[in-house]
Amino acid sequence: MSNTDLKQTLSDFMEAIWNQGDFDQIETFVAPEYTIRHDPGDQWEGQTLDHATFKKRVQYSRNAFPDLKFTILDMVAEGNKVTASWTMSGTQQGELAGAPASGRPLNTTGITIYDFENGKVRGHWQAYDRLTAVAQLGLLENLG
Repeated sequence: MSNTDLKQTLSDFMEAIWNQGDFDQIETFVAPEYTIRHDPGDQWEGQTLDHATFKKRVQYSRNAFPDLKFTILDMVAEGNKVTASWTMSGTQQGELAGAPASGRPLNTTGITIYDFENGKVRGHWQAYDRLTAVAQLGLLENLG
């Protein structure tokens, strides 16, 4: 696939799976084995997920944030990788990491390097501003 095709596939993947929660398209976009190589704080970090477990991962986020929205700000593609900078927004309407729904809005930024195989996403390395996220959700208020 060309760099342009990889970036379009990533954009379509983010919209269908993460933003719309269209789980019927997981097999269209996600390789049979998806490895989370680096994503500190993610309960699936270091694991290789099958399609069913990948779906559970997305459902976990979308249950906490039913209006979850990723907006891609920029993408760079080279070889079989696409790096995307993004914003993530939503309102916490469900439990997240043991914390009850806060009803608070979330708006944070991050960067992810996605790795492709045969035109499908097969894993990522990610870093995002988790400190801002937990602060916005009120999870720092009970510390210290």
